[in-house]
Amino acid sequence: MTGNINNLSRYSREDSEKSKLIKEVLKEYKPLMFSKCYFKEVSLDKDSYKESRIDADVVNELDYNYSFDEVVEKDKAVLKSSLDEATLSKYCPKCGLRYPKEEIVCRDCLIHLKEFSDKIDVGDIESNPHFIFNGQNDYKSFEELLNGNNLIRINEFDFTIDDYSTILHDIKSQAFVYFNSLVKDNEIDFDELDILEKIILFIKSFVKVEFKSSGSQLGYFESDTIFIDDRQTKSLQITTLIHELSHFLIQEILIHILCKLLDSTRNSLTESLVTFILSYTHFTQLIDEYAAHNVEGRFTIFGFQDYSSFTQIEQRMDGEMTKDEIEITKSIGNTFAVSIKEILESLIDKEMREEIKEQFLIDVLDRPNYAALVLENCQILNDEGFIKAIWLILNDGCEVAASNIGRLVSIHEG
Repeated sequence: MTGNINNLSRYSREDSEKSKLIKEVLKEYKPLMFSKCYFKEVSLDKDSYKESRIDADVVNELDYNYSFDEVVEKDKAVLKSSLDEATLSKYCPKCGLRYPKEEIVCRDCLIHLKEFSDKIDVGDIESNPHFIFNGQNDYKSFEELLNGNNLIRINEFDFTIDDYSTILHDIKSQAFVYFNSLVKDNEIDFDELDILEKIILFIKSFVKVEFKSSGSQLGYFESDTIFIDDRQTKSLQITTLIHELSHFLIQEILIHILCKLLDSTRNSLTESLVTFILSYTHFTQLIDEYAAHNVEGRFTIFGFQDYSSFTQIEQRMDGEMTKDEIEITKSIGNTFAVSIKEILESLIDKEMREEIKEQFLIDVLDRPNYAALVLENCQILNDEGFIKAIWLILNDGCEVAASNIGRLVSIHEG
């Protein structure tokens, strides 16, 4: 690595809000880090509810916000609502208003009603988004892309934080065009989807999504597709999808920066080059993984953060990087994560985040484990430091890539 990553530490500052929150949680919940709790569906019969408790001591320790009678009334209301909705079997594909089976036409829109049974499954919706960056050059080989003049331009790095902001805006804008098309073309009432369906549809605005039912990986990102194991609970599918989408967005951001530097059109060569850069060294692997875990953690209830793939890379390094250098990779990852969370929170607002929390409480049987918060780094780079970090990633990566054309070709063809 030609640059000195330790020099980046002087550009970092503490994310005080995040740091304060973590310290408060660790202080309050430290004794409970490795405890268990249990969730039990509430019965409408008070006596049977008392008899069905798994562990009276554990249940009594939990802080319930509702009395038993309030919970029963809430369950009854949900049941009544479900029965009422069952009689409304049709909907208007334009306004989404529900109608009984005997109705034919929407009274407001004057268009033919559709059966709910005709609604398309979000998982079956095909999407093939393509992100565009147009430039004067359209390179046809890696030798052209990584020629001497281009390596000089990358090293000189004529790129500002305003350019970076423009790139984020362009990526977000293109994704929302795809998102609106998916909703309209498939006549989807977004508010009627459950939280997993909403996330899947949003993810499909960026990449293709394919479901798998074998192998040990919960999910992974490859080329322009996220593969997700649908044997997981809904909450784990949500966080896995967000984690893998973060990998895509880091790659896409770097592709756009590279194209801006070289005045190049985005194509499969620039994509393969950035794929190489993010994978050829532990330095970029750590940044990529930490950023993805950080973003995933934003949409996960506290105590269920997971940094396993980051720690696995650390364990493989065998002293290759110092502790301070590893902390710098976390700071760079944190700073990328800020940008990615900004993109995602354009749709995944407070209401949807609450829906994700509710889904976790339905699915999860483990009490939150706050030990993973110890791995959190609360440092982010200022604008100057972040631009220097991106220069380091792309400049070093392109220099190494220029000497590994065969590997690039393999990625491109693979």
